[in-house]
Amino acid sequence: MTIDPKQVALLREKTGTGMMECRKALVEANGNLEAAVDLLRAKGAAGAAKKADRAANQGVIAQSILAGGKVGLLLEVNCETDFVAKNDSFLATTADWAKTLAETPATDLEPRRVEAIQKIGENILIRRNVRFEVTGNGAVASYIHLGGKIGVLLEVSAGKAETADSEEFKQFVRDVTLHIAAASPVCLNRNEVPVALADRERAICVEKAPKDKSPQQVEGIVNGMMGKFFATACLLEQGFVKNPDQTITALVAEKSKNLGDTIAITRFARFQVGEELVG
Repeated sequence: MTIDPKQVALLREKTGTGMMECRKALVEANGNLEAAVDLLRAKGAAGAAKKADRAANQGVIAQSILAGGKVGLLLEVNCETDFVAKNDSFLATTADWAKTLAETPATDLEPRRVEAIQKIGENILIRRNVRFEVTGNGAVASYIHLGGKIGVLLEVSAGKAETADSEEFKQFVRDVTLHIAAASPVCLNRNEVPVALADRERAICVEKAPKDKSPQQVEGIVNGMMGKFFATACLLEQGFVKNPDQTITALVAEKSKNLGDTIAITRFARFQVGEELVG
């Protein structure tokens, strides 16, 4: 049967599928556009299922900041090759997904994921995302590093609305996002360190402690080692990358004094493509 080229073009636009596949689908659907769409989507889902066992160890961290810095989202999407991870189309797709989830967190991205697999030809996984929304005064900011391999999302609160509009506050937020990307903190403070991680680190410290010391001495040594661990793992205890002699806690206090306000780092997330997830 004769297929209208306009129908082929429209089907390609709707499904992101190649011209020949669209033409075949229209022939199989007797020229019915909607039936052809359903047919291609079914084939795409089947193709995605076949690719599901293929390793997707590459990928990108995407971000979206909305509402003038009041809402932010960080998203990790994995693919099979670094070539695809750097592809402009893939980057545009993941950025669109991040914006969609920032706007409407409950959105089901599975149909779009299947379409992307069909279009790109690689297994694609939506691994994780985190969304922050400021309540009260403050701001959410993001930073993407190493071409999308590392992403940071940060929320900072303030006591006064005008504080978040000041250039010093904005520069402080930017500096902290860069610090998080470089220093790789695990959590905000000691109370947020995962129990399993702290227990594992303490066991290592006990193993390293001298065997010829008394239990009390060993305890003191272990506690000292754990203090060094917390100074590395906890953002507020880390030395600021621009001034290692100043902790992030001291930096927050300094900025609060300068701004005549009480500011606080409320929460943060740091994603790195393919990293082990700590529970």
